Amino acid sequence: MSYAPSEKILKKYADVLVNFALGGGKGIRKGEVVRVSASESTKPLFTAVCNAIVDAGGHVISNYSPDDERGDKRRAESFTRYFYEHAQPHQIGFFPEKYLKGLADQIDHSIFLLADADPHALKGVDPKKIMQRGVALKPYKDWLNQKEWKGKFTCTIALYGTPAMAKEAGLSEKEYWQQIIKACFLDEADPIAKWKRVYREIEDYRSKLNKLSPAIDRLHAVGPDMDLWIKLGEKRHWHAGSGRNIPSFEIFTSPDWRGTEGWIRFNQPLYRYGSKITGIELEFKNGLVVKSKAKTNEKLLKEMIATKHADRIGEYSLTDKRHSRITTFMAETLFDENMGGPFGNTHLALGMSYRDTYAGDVSKLTTKEAERLGFNDSSVHTDIISTTRRTVTAHLKNGKTKVIYKDGHFVL
Repeated sequence: MSYAPSEKILKKYADVLVNFALGGGKGIRKGEVVRVSASESTKPLFTAVCNAIVDAGGHVISNYSPDDERGDKRRAESFTRYFYEHAQPHQIGFFPEKYLKGLADQIDHSIFLLADADPHALKGVDPKKIMQRGVALKPYKDWLNQKEWKGKFTCTIALYGTPAMAKEAGLSEKEYWQQIIKACFLDEADPIAKWKRVYREIEDYRSKLNKLSPAIDRLHAVGPDMDLWIKLGEKRHWHAGSGRNIPSFEIFTSPDWRGTEGWIRFNQPLYRYGSKITGIELEFKNGLVVKSKAKTNEKLLKEMIATKHADRIGEYSLTDKRHSRITTFMAETLFDENMGGPFGNTHLALGMSYRDTYAGDVSKLTTKEAERLGFNDSSVHTDIISTTRRTVTAHLKNGKTKVIYKDGHFVL
């Protein structure tokens, strides 16, 4: 039986995205411009979001597109798939500079509504072409990052459940949507008020981590699936609760990639380029991935890591199980990287660092200084997730140690 969220739920969802997630928890202001990117599966939420922007006095720039589906004899294939299968090199590398520069200058905020009508729509497509396209479009991301660092741009991502995504997660459509509703506090009378309360709790731990950070040399994460050393690096802050993702319960930083040593297994699958990669294991030496393997789609994993600077860590994150209401696998990174469950979760990202984890004025952080501090730069940022037991110990510069995370929650 099909399931659709009620108009009341959709209105609450849109309210959270427009009037909380954007603007760093403050919402948009009258006259600001919001780009809303979505596919046709999201139409009910897309409409609610656009209406909420209008109600808030903002302007909508719509980026609404057809769903991506593999297609069969009865249905034409998606444009995205056709493009990657037929585009010539000059088309793969095309960058519409004038259009995207104007767009980056114009918008104040961005909302991306994530939905897959077919999670495997790009299965079998050459991943090198997809990664080459990402490299070509990187300047647009850089422009938005620079604008964000100056406090002039915010963005958020949210999930709209589809029958195909529910099936991929082994859930009914109603069960899948119940996870979304619970995780985003849409079952609360005032979801925004609830989000603010939760973020105040998360902020307490983030603040304690930031006070400790100058004294930290390295972090040691140990458990059945990992024995990993991470060098925090100079001038690092931890971030959380920025509204970039709804939901988001993680506390994360971008460490000095050069100090990563050891190994880690990931019990959660990675959905990438239309394929499902399972049983991922990585080994690091001198900051680089020196060994990688997977139970399925190992070739794809290795090709992904071969992208420039995608063999380096860009983010390290921990989620406290006491904050997250996500209790099951959702087959979507946005939710899976925020899973609660018995042990919370840890995820690390290969590729691009978040420069705004710099403990200073990031708008004045030069590329040369960022490189000196060990911030990684890449066209990709790939989150990989583990929900198994781990203990994270901070090794301090004075030779002492302090456990910061154990049994699925922070112990600061």
